Amino acid sequence: MNTIKLFSLFFLIAINIISSQSEKELMKSDSLWNSLRLSGDYKNLSSLLSDDWILIHSDGRIQQKEDYLSDLSSRSRQNGEIFNKDVQIRTYGNTAVINGMSIQSGISNGVPWSGKFRFTRVWIFQNSKWVMISSHSSRLRE
Repeated sequence: MNTIKLFSLFFLIAINIISSQSEKELMKSDSLWNSLRLSGDYKNLSSLLSDDWILIHSDGRIQQKEDYLSDLSSRSRQNGEIFNKDVQIRTYGNTAVINGMSIQSGISNGVPWSGKFRFTRVWIFQNSKWVMISSHSSRLRE
């Protein structure tokens, strides 16, 4: 009986360690998402996004992975600042949802923009890494 309890305890500890490590990897991937957008590094950004990734902009526009990366590569979209706060991560097996607030600025098609946004990003763990499948932002009123 004690062996079963001891095994159960070790199992629970192992699950917590794996979960904590996985969350750290997710936080690193989410941070990388922002830094790659700032630098316009569309090549490395591509590996963070699933092939069917969808971005829903704060104005309701929907953009697919290929179009978004094309905007970054052509420099028609340039991010100037991205500062996140109040970030919360919730994991459900191999799926994670990240919510937070972001203060951003940039230039799109020659037009400067800036604002505060609430965001939701959905990530899945596949092929031994976190990959984003969807991102949505809503502009906050000033």
